[in-house]
Amino acid sequence: MPSSPSLSPHQLGIRAALAGVLVNVLLAIVKIVSGVVGHSHALVADGVESAADILSSLVVMSGLHISSLPPDSNHPFGHGKAEPLAGVVVSSLLLLAGAWIAWTSVQEIRSPHEMPASFTLAVLAAVIVVKEYLSRRVLAVGQHVDSTAVRGDGWHHRSDALTSGAAFIGIGVALVGGPGYETADDWAALVACGVITFNGVRLLYDSANDLMDASASPGMVADVRELAASVPGVLAIEKCRIRKSGLELSMDIHVVVDGSLSVRRGHEIAHAVKDRLIGAGRRIVDVTVHIEPDTF
Repeated sequence: MPSSPSLSPHQLGIRAALAGVLVNVLLAIVKIVSGVVGHSHALVADGVESAADILSSLVVMSGLHISSLPPDSNHPFGHGKAEPLAGVVVSSLLLLAGAWIAWTSVQEIRSPHEMPASFTLAVLAAVIVVKEYLSRRVLAVGQHVDSTAVRGDGWHHRSDALTSGAAFIGIGVALVGGPGYETADDWAALVACGVITFNGVRLLYDSANDLMDASASPGMVADVRELAASVPGVLAIEKCRIRKSGLELSMDIHVVVDGSLSVRRGHEIAHAVKDRLIGAGRRIVDVTVHIEPDTF
């Protein structure tokens, strides 16, 4: 897993996105030039997707930077929503790229063109290796920091590897089949659009969930409830609601205590619960504790 003890989750995500920008600049140039020279629409379309990936990585970097900013008078709850908002933009770009490739592929299928050059296969093979490696690295970072936007960026790279694989197969079929199979790489690009669209919709759903304050996983909720219940003076946990705010978690929890305790003692228990949860290393940065008297 790509990590460094000296970097924050936001910095790890930004570094992964920056690596994507640098790689995609080079790949976009190589693929578009090779596609034009080698008469391969699938390779040109692949290059355009790499160019779109540059924009998506820049959006991820901006979203992570903004989400890391501290609360201010206009945003008292912080700027965490910038991260899933970046995820919405990235997934939307993925869907737009799929639609554009589908449209241009259909146009090329309807218009006869030259047979793709054999050297385009070597270009595509190298692209597949590079983009799959980059995808694995970025997805690992996204999983590590729990960022929908970074995972979306990783799936942009994975989709690029998949479309390159489809183009590789299509061009191979065209070269082996000879005259009459010139459009095989266009059909391959069209089929790959299904993969791109699927991932775009899935990532859009995940980002929208974060924007709508979807609950943390049941495992996380159960873990937090157990931690809070272990604080001396806590008799039970009545409610526990956890939501993502960027790469971090905010929550409110209702803890049951002895109803005969003084207000001061109840306040001390609430602070102990808050300190326990924030100090547990689970990215919880804001906790609201409600004290409830027992009914025994």
